[in-house]
Parts: sequence; structure tokens; C-alpha cells
Amino acid sequence: MDELPGSLGTSASLALRFGQTIFSTASLLFMCLDIQFYSYTAFCYLVTVMGLVVPWGMTLVIVDAYSVFVKCLPRQPRILLIIILGDLALSYLSLAAACSTASTTNLLLDSDESYCPGKLCTRYQLSAAMAFLSWFLSLGSALFNLWLLPSL
Repeated sequence: MDELPGSLGTSASLALRFGQTIFSTASLLFMCLDIQFYSYTAFCYLVTVMGLVVPWGMTLVIVDAYSVFVKCLPRQPRILLIIILGDLALSYLSLAAACSTASTTNLLLDSDESYCPGKLCTRYQLSAAMAFLSWFLSLGSALFNLWLLPSL
């Protein structure tokens, strides 16, 4: 089991990390295009979590790109365990932020048009959708690496 697709140091892992970074950056940008997100705690939470996910994902994109292009696979169990724990923690935080943002946006849409104009709520919904996609890729990467861990 030298090279499990999706585990650290493979091209599939690079694609997962790149997608995670793109989706978390898109979520952050959709939320921050308007200054009114500060009015709701769920939206601030999403911005905080995506602000943590973006540098984490970018760092691991660099590690994966180096591993893929230089063919040097980092296979130390402690490093892989730290990456797995970081992925799991950030994926759970991303899921919580995406769910809270989606439910708050839904509540604002159902309550009244004065709380959330249509175009603004659409951006909030897009931000939540991007956060869900980022969560999915992060969890997938964590599970692939967790699968690789016992073989080291």
C-alpha cells in the first residue's frame, strides 16, 4: 500500500487540497462582499472558520505539490497524524459553520424581505454551499490519510 489515491503526497491529494482551498476562498469572498455579515454570529463564525481553512489548505497544497513534482513522499506517522487531526478538526468546524450559515440564511429569507434582500441572501446561500463543498473535500482527504496511517 505504497501509494493510496487521495493520501498525502499524491496527485489526487493535490486535487482535493486545491479544491478545498478554492471552495473555502470562494465561501469567504461571497460572505465578505458585503459588510452586513457582521450583524449575525453565524456569518462571523463562517468567516472565522474559512479564515483558518484557507491557510491550512494552501500550506498542504504546497506540501502536496512538492511531493508530487519532486517525488519525495513525507511518510512519517507523526506528521500524518497531525495532518489528519487538523483536517478532522477543520472539517467539523467547516460543517458547523456551513450548517449555521445555511440555517440563518433560511430563517432570514422566511422571516421578511427587510432583514435580507434577495441578492444579499443569495450570496449568503452561495457562501454556505461553498463551505459545504470545502467540508466535503476536507473530510475526504482526512479519511484517505486515516486509511493510510495504519500501514506506516
